[in-house]
Amino acid sequence: MKHRLFILMVVSIVYVPCTGYSQDITIGQVAPDITGISPNGEEFKLSSLRGKLVLIDFWASWCSPCRKENPVLTQVYKKYQNACFTNGHGFEIFSVSLDLKRDNWVNAIADDKLLWPYHVSDLKGWRSSAARLYGITSIPMNFLVDSSGVVISKNLRGSELDDTLRKYRKWKFFSSSDCVN
Repeated sequence: MKHRLFILMVVSIVYVPCTGYSQDITIGQVAPDITGISPNGEEFKLSSLRGKLVLIDFWASWCSPCRKENPVLTQVYKKYQNACFTNGHGFEIFSVSLDLKRDNWVNAIADDKLLWPYHVSDLKGWRSSAARLYGITSIPMNFLVDSSGVVISKNLRGSELDDTLRKYRKWKFFSSSDCVN
């Protein structure tokens, strides 16, 4: 009995600090801002994409389900990057990698032809500050955010992502003057 109590205490001490940094991100909540470094050292902020629909995508090069989903993301990005939406002008993907090795991350971006410019990672794996902030416990995981930064959907996979974006689409394409509310 004493041995079980000791194990429970150790697990509690280790577990509590790890969960203290995360949130359960819910639909209707403003998405917490993420700042990250791109493969070429550029700093990107999620909040800089306000005005567009943004898919925050948590993934890693070693994650087979993530890699299988990447062609879907690429297809959806090509289709909607210049679309007008009822709640945003254009579509972006903000990819947050849970990789530990820069080369693996960069090679996966190239191999999977991930066209969008917003790729960030702190190369801390599951200890990633963004993953902890969002309470990520498994990947792939994503959050769809509207033009004002509010989460409007989450964990969209395959055709579900396309269907959701189509639901919010106003016009097929826009130029700088076409997509004004």
